[in-house]
Amino acid sequence: MKFPKSSVQTGCDSPLGRLILAASGKALAGVWFDGQSHQPDSTQWSCVPSHARLQQAQTQLREYFAGQRQSFDLPLDLSCGTDFQQRVWRALLKIPFGATCSYAALSADIGQPKAMRAVGAAIGRNPFSIIVPCHRVLGKSGALTGYAGGLARKTALLQLEGAV
Repeated sequence: MKFPKSSVQTGCDSPLGRLILAASGKALAGVWFDGQSHQPDSTQWSCVPSHARLQQAQTQLREYFAGQRQSFDLPLDLSCGTDFQQRVWRALLKIPFGATCSYAALSADIGQPKAMRAVGAAIGRNPFSIIVPCHRVLGKSGALTGYAGGLARKTALLQLEGAV
């Protein structure tokens, strides 16, 4: 995945560990648990804690963890992903707070019911932990499956939302 060299970043503490937030221009470009799988190399990005989008994201994430927010209202820059990945990430945004769905259901939702593995791969590369709710996707039998931030965090997020 490619991010603009002009991306800016800041850190944010959460009950589940440190988050790295990135913005490109006027949109949020990513949210990662520090050290999670597929986290981009952000060493060249400037640290700009005062960036308006980063501050807005921090506020909304604090509200989410405090149980005061069920959805996020942030402009997202999905351009780091392929067209297919972007379709999957947009489909993830349709999963309501407190609900879950399967990889098969998500594949069907994007019109590619046999693409479950490709959908899973796109979910694994989701650059917006929590905000684009990939933690709400479960295995066919309802089993907790991979999460780039770790299964313990996935479980905690689902518990926070009352989904398990």
